[in-house]
Amino acid sequence: MSTIQEDFQLVLISTLLFLVFSSSCDAQPFRRCKFDSIYQLGDSISDTGNLIIESSLGAATPCSRLPYGETFFNEPTGRCSNGLLMIDHVALEAGLPFLNPYLKKDSDFSHGVNFAVTGATALSTSFLAAKGVISPVTNSSLNVQLDRMSSFFSSAFHNDTDRAQELKDALFLVGEIGGNDFNFAFFQGKTIEEEKSIVPDVVQIISDAVRRVIQYGARRVVVPGNFPIGCLPIYLTVFKTNNTAAYDEFNCLKGFNDFAEYYNERLQQAIEELRNENPDTVIVYADYYNAFQWLFRNALFLGLDPASLLKACCGAGGEYNYDRARTCGAPGVQACPDPDRLVHWDGIHLTQKASMLIAKWLIQDILPKLQCNA
Repeated sequence: MSTIQEDFQLVLISTLLFLVFSSSCDAQPFRRCKFDSIYQLGDSISDTGNLIIESSLGAATPCSRLPYGETFFNEPTGRCSNGLLMIDHVALEAGLPFLNPYLKKDSDFSHGVNFAVTGATALSTSFLAAKGVISPVTNSSLNVQLDRMSSFFSSAFHNDTDRAQELKDALFLVGEIGGNDFNFAFFQGKTIEEEKSIVPDVVQIISDAVRRVIQYGARRVVVPGNFPIGCLPIYLTVFKTNNTAAYDEFNCLKGFNDFAEYYNERLQQAIEELRNENPDTVIVYADYYNAFQWLFRNALFLGLDPASLLKACCGAGGEYNYDRARTCGAPGVQACPDPDRLVHWDGIHLTQKASMLIAKWLIQDILPKLQCNA
């Protein structure tokens, strides 16, 4: 077959996939799960405002300043994006309101609570410090968030029976969490081999978190993996190399993507063990890695700019429009005129458009596995 024919077939297949994807999303099939609430644990991928309430340090975070929030809210809300996050799109697809942050005490929590905190790690800050890794943003690690969840349930429900009854139609999202454990370590000089040594610890604490939410009454739990971190502008900038063999087909750093896959594989193995332990609970892996790569493979048909897939929308220049000394939210750092054309918002986090596309891909992927008709 000629190269032209191969290219044509790839374009045709991608177009058909996009059309099927688009039409299926319009029907909002996620609503047939009839979730009445969502409970989110995690980090900046899903924080809807906890960090900026938590401390004076949080109030100084770039995510508390424009241009964060400019696209949807016209003001910063603590979300590390120009607008909505994946959890916001998941709530919309489920027919539920946006999740309020747990630390906003005057909020309506009748449809769930968001416990995620920007900068949070899966492992405790003391554990990481013993490994020579400093967590500079928050102490609200996964177990801290779970303790807050426990306190919330204790005040919201009279007893275990009431809690189990109320949570039978809830969706629990345990993560994404753990990415910062690796991010902080990499940017503090740890090698990939050193990082692999803490993967079992991260996987174990996430597994224990799933066990805890099941004890609280969770019947449907989603556990996300990590993104291909070698495609993030922050990694591409900090670890830039002249060695062309270090880059993959998308011009992402192969070594870091291989590490993300290494972690994801071990997380999936742990999820399988959890399923065997808990046959009455539906536990589903959310494949952030392949959802992200799907964006890259279908960029043109998804309305994204194929020439800017590795660039941040909001940044201070350079090959990837990312500068660690002048990040988005700093004085004089501008956002691009059309964030909907880009995947990356600030070099670390996604744009609203990318979050929406990934959320819809994930819903299509996990919906049959959630056994909502069972």
